[in-house]
Amino acid sequence: MSDAAQPTAAEVRAAAEAVKTALDRHLAAVERRSGEDDPAVYEAFNQLATAAEAYDELLYDRYDEVTPFEIPGTEDGLPPYTGPEEPNALSVLIRRDYAVVEPQRLLAQAQRVEAADYDEGTDGEASGSVHGALGILFGEFEPDEIASRHKEFGLEEGDSTLWVTAADEPADPGDWLEAPFEQIDPQRVVCRFDVSAVFDDELDVEDADDGPDDDLDAELEDDEDLEPLDAER
Repeated sequence: MSDAAQPTAAEVRAAAEAVKTALDRHLAAVERRSGEDDPAVYEAFNQLATAAEAYDELLYDRYDEVTPFEIPGTEDGLPPYTGPEEPNALSVLIRRDYAVVEPQRLLAQAQRVEAADYDEGTDGEASGSVHGALGILFGEFEPDEIASRHKEFGLEEGDSTLWVTAADEPADPGDWLEAPFEQIDPQRVVCRFDVSAVFDDELDVEDADDGPDDDLDAELEDDEDLEPLDAER
């Protein structure tokens, strides 16, 4: 941030005072709460989170310092769980983000899979493009193996999230949802785990000296065969 855009010391101090006020309001709301889902407590919680986040940002912009508190996101927060106490079925929803950082590695791995698994004489059109190569690799390997071996495929990990949702009955076989995350009742989410790549920046800097390509890892370890999972495709 440029010097002209930096907050003043007075603005940082005012933000700190706002946090103190929000703390007092939150404690007062908790002391007066009428039940577990008291809307006054919920509102005070959001006000405290907003004030603390604003203070944290100003503190960093002005002094390059941060607070030791983790501010929960109010927009992405889940409402109270209202599903069955003992669910008969569960759905696990996983999203993983990747960036294609080495397209040549991605294409090379897809071509190897295509040569090993498909009929001889294939024209290689599927593995000759990035989107085609992605289709081959994600069709060949399980998502967990892609996650553990993403560097081999020229990918870089981004954010990820995992939701566990409760259901009264298992879903019917073949009953696929076009947009699973959009059609889930948030009040039936048992637990949720989010991972952000922003916390891996320091590790990325340490690994930067290793070189991203290394001659495509000696031509993919002298064309050593990949080891797909033992699963029916």
